[in-house]
Amino acid sequence: MPSLKNNKTVKSLGPVLVIGAGFGGIAAALRMRAKGFDVTLVDRLQAIGGRAQVFEKGGFRHDAGPTVITAPFLFDELFELFDKNRSDFVEFRSLDPWYRFYFHGGQQFDYRRSIEDTNDQIKKFDPADVKGYQRLLATSKAIYEIGFEKLADRPFNKIRTMFAQIPSLLRLKSYYSVAGIVNRHLRHPLLRQAFSIHPLLVGGNPFTTTSIYALIHYLERRWGVYFCMGGTGKLVKALHSLLVHAGVKVELGVDIKEITLEQGRATGAIAQDGRVFPAERVICNGDPPTVYAQMLPGDGHRRKRLASDKFTHYSMGLYVLFFGTKQKYPDVAHHTIWMGPRYKELLSDIFDKKILADDFSLYVHRPTATDPSFAPDGCDSFYVLCPVPNLRGKVDWSKSAPELRNRIVKALSETIMPNLTSTITDDFWMTPEDFKNDYRSMYGAGFSIAPIFTQSAWFRYHNRDPHIPNLYFSAAGSHPGAGMPGVLCSAKVVEALIDKELME
Repeated sequence: MPSLKNNKTVKSLGPVLVIGAGFGGIAAALRMRAKGFDVTLVDRLQAIGGRAQVFEKGGFRHDAGPTVITAPFLFDELFELFDKNRSDFVEFRSLDPWYRFYFHGGQQFDYRRSIEDTNDQIKKFDPADVKGYQRLLATSKAIYEIGFEKLADRPFNKIRTMFAQIPSLLRLKSYYSVAGIVNRHLRHPLLRQAFSIHPLLVGGNPFTTTSIYALIHYLERRWGVYFCMGGTGKLVKALHSLLVHAGVKVELGVDIKEITLEQGRATGAIAQDGRVFPAERVICNGDPPTVYAQMLPGDGHRRKRLASDKFTHYSMGLYVLFFGTKQKYPDVAHHTIWMGPRYKELLSDIFDKKILADDFSLYVHRPTATDPSFAPDGCDSFYVLCPVPNLRGKVDWSKSAPELRNRIVKALSETIMPNLTSTITDDFWMTPEDFKNDYRSMYGAGFSIAPIFTQSAWFRYHNRDPHIPNLYFSAAGSHPGAGMPGVLCSAKVVEALIDKELME
């Protein structure tokens, strides 16, 4: 058996079943194995990683899911559990700029690695906003020190935990939105857009997402923004090897039909093909609304949040266009945020009205800016993410998907990627329908439930079910939330809960 850093041999404490092999499931499986549990990790796909799958077409490679790495220490911790260094397996390369913003009308803003370089960029828009950015960072640091360092890996299973944090939450003005906090410090409208987009990276509308998520500004300053050389897929492969080394049993192509219960406790799960996976503890990395609606028998175990599904707010959907180009675009940064003519109004169309508007904003990922291996020589690889309504909207994606593809290609060709209409090759796309079918995401939402105040901390899906004491959640829809830092911290919350149980 593998050994921990303290040279103690890992002993078996009983079977744990982890359902879903996204980053939250991988982290939970590794943390449970390091404690000595006999761990089985299952996933319905043919590779681990959850949304972090890898697509290859025409010699072009595409990371299908997350591409931005922040808080790299959370990955380091997983390797250190088994006395290994993450850097021996994958390289996290620091990016500069972190993001390039292209605004409708042609202005550009580079969000840079150093504060000095970022300030130089800010001065081009409004010199007075340099001090405003300093104030924003100070606010973000204060939120980070509470929201991330003290609360992100703390269980919020009991209402008194929430009540105990009310003074801190009020002091940090968590009742404000992220856009509200940003707009208090910055005055240029385009800078306000640039510095308020972070909630979209975790599925939230900046104008309704609790200002707790403004901590991302300081999180990036504290730890940096990185790209995994070889892609997120290479990181997933390294984690798969670590799972095997640790003794975690990984089974793929397993679509869970039902979590079995006996006398109010989970006893394992049954797959769609009839395979049975007995367990003393079950950890779900799947979308919590899907778990409760589709995997738990009977109505008595489904209502786990105060609000019913009818009143639950879900994140936006995602339309993702993958393609290669027969030429290189050296002026396109690794990460580009391409902003359309509308901002708040467009977000309202997506999140509130749930309609597919004629205009859009985009996240353009060009990994070949950092790693040429993603494309043949002389070519570039791209993935373009377009926020769209989730499936509560009535979009006919069989018709709208190819139309949106053409509109995106035309818009990019007329702005930052000249001649794209003639150089694009090997393109394909994913819609919210694919997120629903491939990932069992409720309403095809890209990031589970939205990160509004009334769906955060104690109000979010709990990391341990309030009525089934051995059923846990390490997922985007549970505390603390979506994004790679969020789901990795979610696994730490589950670990803390089980640590406490083991001591009782």
